[in-house]
Amino acid sequence: MRKTEMLTDRAIRNAKPDKGKTVKRLLDGDRLYLQATTSLAGGVNRNWVFRYEHDFKRHDYGIGPYPTVSLAEARSRAGDLRLMLIDGIDPLRERNQAKKERLAAKAKEMKARTFEQCTEDYFRVHAPSLKNEKYRKQWLRNMEVYVYPTIGKLNVGDIDVPHIEQTLSPIWNTIGDTASKIQAQIKKVFDFAIGGKYRTGDNPARRELIAARLGKGNGNGGKHHAAMPFTDVPAFIAELRAEKSLAALALEFTILTAARTGEVRGATWDEIDLKARTWIIPGERMKKGREHRVPLTDRTVEILEGLKRHGKFVFADTKGQQLTVNYMLRLLYRLRPNQTVHGFRSSFRDWAAERTNYPEFVYELCLAHIVGTEVLKAYRRTDVFERRVRLMKQWADFLAKPRPPKTGDVHHLHERRAS
Repeated sequence: MRKTEMLTDRAIRNAKPDKGKTVKRLLDGDRLYLQATTSLAGGVNRNWVFRYEHDFKRHDYGIGPYPTVSLAEARSRAGDLRLMLIDGIDPLRERNQAKKERLAAKAKEMKARTFEQCTEDYFRVHAPSLKNEKYRKQWLRNMEVYVYPTIGKLNVGDIDVPHIEQTLSPIWNTIGDTASKIQAQIKKVFDFAIGGKYRTGDNPARRELIAARLGKGNGNGGKHHAAMPFTDVPAFIAELRAEKSLAALALEFTILTAARTGEVRGATWDEIDLKARTWIIPGERMKKGREHRVPLTDRTVEILEGLKRHGKFVFADTKGQQLTVNYMLRLLYRLRPNQTVHGFRSSFRDWAAERTNYPEFVYELCLAHIVGTEVLKAYRRTDVFERRVRLMKQWADFLAKPRPPKTGDVHHLHERRAS
């Protein structure tokens, strides 16, 4: 029988290489050794080694350092290794295989990224290249509202064309421009995931694949937002006023001001000056990045004065939160399917072009559009805002009519066409 348990804790603590040597091994018995090694700093490192032969080859199996692995623990682990050898198992090969499997499982886990996680990774890398803070917020907001509810928690490697179809189908033919932007965002995230080897194969969000399933859509194809004929808008306004809901008030305010949905949803009370009858939208909230003054008519002031204040946002829920992007759209779809909130800006423009004699740049300024050098010059004139005040009042008066006007019913023209 081999002699075992030859070492003591005291002998182990005092173990060090002989003079002129760097390594010394002390046998505890039956293939368990304490290996004392001189460190670079001049101290001594003490480690447990189990030395054995398997398939005619000698192997050193490291058990761990002393005193992290105590003498008793080292003897216990050496006993387990001996039992493995009796069963014909190579301990070192078994450990290396287990390590390899753990690393493979960890790599697989790292690649098992959800679409939401990949989106966040993509955004961290590419956010600095997006044009401004407003656009960055909108980019993420698009994902949170339209994409995450459907595929956000799915493994990015498991998502295929039907998932993208399910995500985009509710908005593909109704708010096409938005749907087109979101499709492009989704595609970029999948390109990012493919590049990072989080998934293999083709990108399932390519536009040609989605169009094959959902049709061309009305985004990126030169088409406009669905717009109600301006002659039908007064009757629609009458329906909104009968609704008496916050969504109806917000939508009416949007139509009266010819503003964008996001501008109204993000409106705060500190932007509103009821005394001056002006709504000043700061540049960071505007599409073109420049401040925009909006005239407030009698009806828009009436709407504002009738609202209950719940925090900083003008149109807010009872918790003071900003209205969701679909808040007005749901009401519009119930009353007028296939119409868009943004389309009312086109209704306003058509009305201004056909029923007034204001220069084009005046109503383009009401829409916060930049259309050329004439507008840039006009912006410097003190009377441009006053012209817009009069134009928006005419628009409000037109909308207040209980029925659409007859063909020959033309507004009194306050201005002659500019030469």
